Amino acid sequence: MPTATKLKLWELRAEFALRLSELYGREVPAYNTLVDVSREVNEDFLKTRGEDAERLGSIQRVTAERHGAIRVGSARELSQVARVFAGFGMYPVGFYDLRDASKSSVPVVSTAFRPIDAEELAKNPFRVFTSMLTHDDRRFFDEETENRLEDFIGSRTLFGPELLELADAAAQNQELEPQQAARFLELATAVFELSPEAVDHDWYYKLEEISAVAADIGGVPSTHINHLTPRVLDIDDLYTRMQERGIAMIEEVQGPPAWKGPDVLLRQTSFRALAEERLFRHADGTIRPGSLRVRFGEVEQRGIALTEKGRDLYDRMVAEVDAWLAASPVGTTRTEVARQVWSKYLPVTEVELALQGLGFFTYRVAERNLAVQKNSATLRELVETGVLIPEPIVYEDFLPRSAAGIFQSNLTTDGSRDDAQMGTPYDIDRLSEVMGTQILNPNTLYAAQQQASVDLAQRELNITITDLPA
Repeated sequence: MPTATKLKLWELRAEFALRLSELYGREVPAYNTLVDVSREVNEDFLKTRGEDAERLGSIQRVTAERHGAIRVGSARELSQVARVFAGFGMYPVGFYDLRDASKSSVPVVSTAFRPIDAEELAKNPFRVFTSMLTHDDRRFFDEETENRLEDFIGSRTLFGPELLELADAAAQNQELEPQQAARFLELATAVFELSPEAVDHDWYYKLEEISAVAADIGGVPSTHINHLTPRVLDIDDLYTRMQERGIAMIEEVQGPPAWKGPDVLLRQTSFRALAEERLFRHADGTIRPGSLRVRFGEVEQRGIALTEKGRDLYDRMVAEVDAWLAASPVGTTRTEVARQVWSKYLPVTEVELALQGLGFFTYRVAERNLAVQKNSATLRELVETGVLIPEPIVYEDFLPRSAAGIFQSNLTTDGSRDDAQMGTPYDIDRLSEVMGTQILNPNTLYAAQQQASVDLAQRELNITITDLPA
């Protein structure tokens, strides 16, 4: 870590990601294997595909890239962690409701803290998927359990005053003095270290009967890294290599299938949660060792961000995959069905994905000759004549169904829920209000990045570009 000059937010963020990676590697050694295999896959993919391998990010960025996941128990804790992440230049983007995204009991709503500027993402794209327990949702928690959760969570302090003050200073000044930076990083990393404090056995397992995720949030005295995720360029290759090393993986890769066309959105998989020794405090006052399976090793492969039109199509394709799979012979895999559905609806080239308004792209001027002859031209004309080069915008966010699928694949039980009860309503505005910070819409960020490139191209070519995708 640099010590001679003030540290900018991206430098703090990069160091924070590195320290958390080292911490998690000590706590979950299989994560180190995941990182090693990811690096091998990326290096081999680069050798095979050349420059095309870096179409969605430089190999340096991809290899260094991580996303973490944490869980908090209340609006107060979510508000405080938002202040901590702001000190690293990470802001809430996107709303995810995991309560209805899987058949298992996952009583959380989530957002993701990440950089929002393209240059900041390129410098270091560290992001943390952050879930908040919906302890007031009657489908999961009766009044007595809700009250006890509020008391338990309300009595703990995850983020101390010194950490919050340093985070606020970093966010306000966009940098920190070396001594302040060192202390900020030390405190922020320590927050997410697995606590050696004993867990109340009966309370934890009471919550686990409802939801293992609820127990991991409201049944322990502190928060911790739930998983830390490297990015890989070929997730199917990684899946095979991990199994060859004897590491148990979940049944399938979550998200879109591997197919002949462009990769879109996000594909994820993980190794199964491993037993970790913890101390438990029993009703008779004794403290005895036990084990929990709550943390796992996730890996991701990122694709092209889809527009609202593209996401609507994606949702329809997912629904069609579900219907086809339900009617298919036993033994048919979701990937087999999804590959057929993708081929049926999605363009097989990036160019058509762009021109049909399904994916977000920036547009770079490659040839200016047309500008001399015309005052206006369509986007398709400019792209097909080689005047503009579409370059894909990487999807920086998450998919509720995939996140819930990863959670579900690593749960020991499905838990319990009473769907006869009314769920507590949450959306992006409600969670923003709860947190005290406006959650940004990822589509707005992608659209602004795309439009900025179009505006620049119009100025460089001195023409009006028409028929732009909505």
